[in-house]
Amino acid sequence: MYFAFRMTLLVFLILLSVTFELAAQVGQPEEYRVVFFNTENLFDPFDDPATNDEDFTPAGKNHWTLDKLDHKVRMVYRAIIAAADGHFPDLIGLAETENLWVLDYLLKNTPLGEENYGIVHKESPDPRGIDVALLYRKQTVSPLDYSFIPVHGMGTSRFSSRDILHFKAQLGTETIHFLVNHWPSRSGGYLETRGKRDLAARITRKSLDSLRIASPRDKILLMGDFNATPDEPCLTKIVGATCNQLRADSTQLVNLSQCWLNSSSGTIRTKGKWEIFDQFLCTGNLLQGTGLKISLTQTIICHAAFLLEPDARYLGKKPFRTYLGPIYHGGTSDHLPIATLLKK
Repeated sequence: MYFAFRMTLLVFLILLSVTFELAAQVGQPEEYRVVFFNTENLFDPFDDPATNDEDFTPAGKNHWTLDKLDHKVRMVYRAIIAAADGHFPDLIGLAETENLWVLDYLLKNTPLGEENYGIVHKESPDPRGIDVALLYRKQTVSPLDYSFIPVHGMGTSRFSSRDILHFKAQLGTETIHFLVNHWPSRSGGYLETRGKRDLAARITRKSLDSLRIASPRDKILLMGDFNATPDEPCLTKIVGATCNQLRADSTQLVNLSQCWLNSSSGTIRTKGKWEIFDQFLCTGNLLQGTGLKISLTQTIICHAAFLLEPDARYLGKKPFRTYLGPIYHGGTSDHLPIATLLKK
């Protein structure tokens, strides 16, 4: 009789465990939306003596005011929601944000604030004071750790750029690493600045190698404005990102934005030519195997009509910018947002 009681108790505990596991899975989202957006100078209207932000003050060259910031954050909000197909994204990577104050202002003055987003941000050494940041929905994303990886050159190639933001989080039952990038710009010429992006690529590669050694099974998603196209050597050779999405092994880095190269569009347009600077890259285990995977058909550049305007000089459409030189234009950004979907 005692043996029968023990067996009954064991079966009961097993069924109870299964019930709790199924209940936990039912409460977990089946998909997670990720958006990245270079907001083009999302500044507050106050002068920061520590940075070169004087142009974005009421008395500065751009005559930047709180009213203009109000319009800007509403447009940025619309762009984020449009990229996420009308949903509130679970993670939002941002570039060209000035500080924590302006990120908090974005949340408090748009419906994003109703979704209980957390902010991951740190002041970077960029001379203009523009930083990368990440917003995450607390009800769907559980933060585990974060850090900021410095990007700067020493010696004769001395410079300081935006940090790389590393965010480790739990989505459902899975651990995923997110890296938000904004590599050095081409201002001053492509050849003259290529070495800076190569250095950023080597720093990124070193960080990826460290993550793989520490947690070889974890999944990694990179997002950002790389100021380089997917087929440039800094991404293909130094970072080691392949364009072959089908043959990649679990740790191979895949550039999801390679597929956009065959289209007539991009994320930024210069002198009538579209280029893809804003990209997603991931490890192969986000494309194959079990658990959360990237939906390639829902990895997109957002071309919402309000983000574009006619290109009178080169024909076609171009991003609707906030400024044209020092002239206030009233648009959102010189970049288009990108989005992807992680689903079971």
